[in-house]
Formats: sequence, C-alpha cells, structure tokens
Amino acid sequence: MLLSLRTKGIGPAPRFDLPLGTRLNVLTGDNGLGKSFVLDLAWYAMTGTWAGQPALPRADTKGSASVRWTLRLRSGKTTQKESRWEAKKRSWGWPGGRPPMAGLTVYARVDGGFSVWDPARNYWRNAKALGVDDSDRPDAYHFGPDELWNGLRGPPGKIICRGLIEDWITWQLKESAQKQSRFHMLRRVLKQLSPPGEPMLEPGEPMRIAVDDSREHPTLRMPYGDVPLVHASAGIRRVLGLAYLIVWAWSEHEAARKLLKQPAENRVVLLVDEVETHLHPRWQRDIVASLLKVVEDLGAENAHLQVLLTTHSPLVLAAMEPSFNEKTDRLFHFRLEEGDISLENLDVYPRGDASAWLTSEVFDLEEARSIEAEDAMRAAEDWLGGKHEGLPARLSSFEQIDAELRKTVPGDDPFWIRWALERERVEGGNGSVRSG
Repeated sequence: MLLSLRTKGIGPAPRFDLPLGTRLNVLTGDNGLGKSFVLDLAWYAMTGTWAGQPALPRADTKGSASVRWTLRLRSGKTTQKESRWEAKKRSWGWPGGRPPMAGLTVYARVDGGFSVWDPARNYWRNAKALGVDDSDRPDAYHFGPDELWNGLRGPPGKIICRGLIEDWITWQLKESAQKQSRFHMLRRVLKQLSPPGEPMLEPGEPMRIAVDDSREHPTLRMPYGDVPLVHASAGIRRVLGLAYLIVWAWSEHEAARKLLKQPAENRVVLLVDEVETHLHPRWQRDIVASLLKVVEDLGAENAHLQVLLTTHSPLVLAAMEPSFNEKTDRLFHFRLEEGDISLENLDVYPRGDASAWLTSEVFDLEEARSIEAEDAMRAAEDWLGGKHEGLPARLSSFEQIDAELRKTVPGDDPFWIRWALERERVEGGNGSVRSG
C-alpha cells in the first residue's frame, strides 16, 4: 500500500506532501487544483506506468522535478522510491528494478475508463523458468469504455479480457449453480454497491437486443422488467463497470498466481476519481462505505483495502463522518489562495449535515442556497447591521431586499423572525427607517 507521496516541480503546485492513510483517503477542493493529478501519481508510484499522459515539470521549475513515495510491502517492510524528470529524454527515470509489490490496483477514471495493475500478471517473478515470455509482459491493463464492455485484446492470438458483456453471460450461464464462482462473487459485489433503499443491482435473464448482434446481453432486474446493461443509466453503468473490473481483476489474479506458484495477494488498492459521478444523492451517501466493504465479498483471506478517491460532494463527506478513523483515514483539502495552491490535512468531526459541509472551509460557501438567495441574505444582514451604504443598486432599499427575500428564501426559514421585526420597525415609520 502507498504510505506517502511527495512532489517537487510538477503539477499545479510547486510541492505537494501527502502522508496517506492506510484505509481511506479523500481528496476534495475546487476544480483544477490537483486532485486527479494525485491519483495519477499514486498509480505511477505503485505500477511504474502512467494511466494517461505522463506528468510534466512546471514551467517555473528550477532544478530537477521529482516525485517521491513510500510503500508498505506484503512483508510489512517499507521502501522509499524517487523518480526524477530526465530533461534530455523528456521522460521520467524509474528508480531501478520493477515496481515494488504494492498490491492489486484498480483505477476508476472519471472519463469512464479503468486501469488494472496485477502483481501476478504485470510483475513476473522467475517468468522465464516457468516458460513465460517476459517481453510479452504488459506493464498494465488499460480499458476505455469500449474495451470494458467488449474486451481487451493483447498480442496476436491472445485475449486479455473478454469484456463485461461476454464474461457476465459466460459466468451466469456456466457458473450460476456453483456456490463459489465468479458469478456469485459478482452478485455479492453488486449487492454491496447497490443504492440503499432502492432495488438491488440484481442480474436478470440474458437477452438479444439487436438483429445484427448475435450475442446474448446481460440485464438488470428492475421493477418494470429486465433492462440490458447497455441501456442502464450512466451512474449504474459506472458502478457496474467498477464491480465487474474488481471481480475480473481478482479472479484473474488468483488464476495467474496459482499458475506461477506465487503466494496469495491480500492487498487491494482502489483509486476512484469523482466517486459521486452520475449518482443520486441517496447513492452518494452510501457509496464510500460500500467501497470499503467490497473486498470482503471477494473471499480473500485477511484482505486489506486502501482507497484513494476524489469528490466534490458534501453528501459524501457528511456520510463518512460516523466511520472516519483518524488513525487510518485522511481528508485532504486543495485550496487556492492568491494564486497559490495549498494542501491541508483536515480533521473530521461531526458537522451535522451536508449544508454544514457546504459552508465549511472545504467548500467555502457563505450560504447553502442559490446565488440570488445568498446575495439577498448578505444585503439583509448588512441592512440589519446598519450598513445601508454600499449595498448593490438592486438591493439598496428595504423594499428591494424584502422583495428579493420573499422570492428566494422559504417562508419557514428562521431568518424571517429577525426580518419581521425590521419590517415592523420600517412600517411603523411610515415606510422609512427611523433613526436610532
């Protein structure tokens, strides 16, 4: 697992320093400040590959740009590595050797793609002695949306992954009667990731969906009938893709490590960019807790899961309060102040609800309301405080502020008690505010 990340001269800020938690790491902050960048770096540190385009040094970098990291190995020992930018080669110099065994790593990218790194298949040990051609060893497996659904091909004659559609159907038709099977593993993971209070993500009966497509397609059992997965909503498809890739990666890892006579892996790392993408608020409130339990459904003994995720959702943050453990979890806030980006490791304590998170230092809103309501409330507060000068032209009188409050603030808002007293004072003065 990844214990720390340090950067110099790359990314949005001159330096980043993240002492990571061993269980849950949540990265939040405004757009463009480096959250996804950190996930890309975490992937690089654990796999020696880039999931997308490699990071580049900042234009103002003086000296060598670098990234340092600390990993805890399966043995429990820690190792530190550093990669430096080699300007002449315009590439990152790997610190030597193959990547340390960081664990099975799955990266869910926000563009709908996924990446998988497997210590059994992407890190050969004694490969030649086992008759495996080391030159054919892929650095990692990268899935675009099409490869996820329809399969990932390797060198000629080799199929790395048959894809969600074909695997799901094969597992369902051939293994549904077996108690310990990939299909039952998939059903357990789907159940774990299902939205609370809603119909469970339950496989339905396979069906043909087109005259010119001879495949049977997997379906989900919905209250109104079985729906082909390709016709499911965007949020459901993303969760289905994540569930499938977790099960596929684990089952293929188990098959490979038995073939290579390697010990069983018990560490899984999940990187999830914008975990709330396309999800209903009810689902956002439960998704992180579900992810933290998902490894239990794989049947791995003494399995340990580390999660790094990014989010812009106050519901995700509010929902993690009860289970947040300061010993194993971290909340990082990326903040922009006067052109400089800072990274804060925040304490997590009960704030009560999502609105309180919206007005916290994390999201930094004055009010958890519309912009119009916030402007009206600010003008009203200034008016009540006697600051009648300098108000916006459209909110410069009591009548204008009162009209805007009536339009934007609900009638049961506690603020109306204070404002009603001011209205009585104004009306008592025949429409003008009395001094004193």
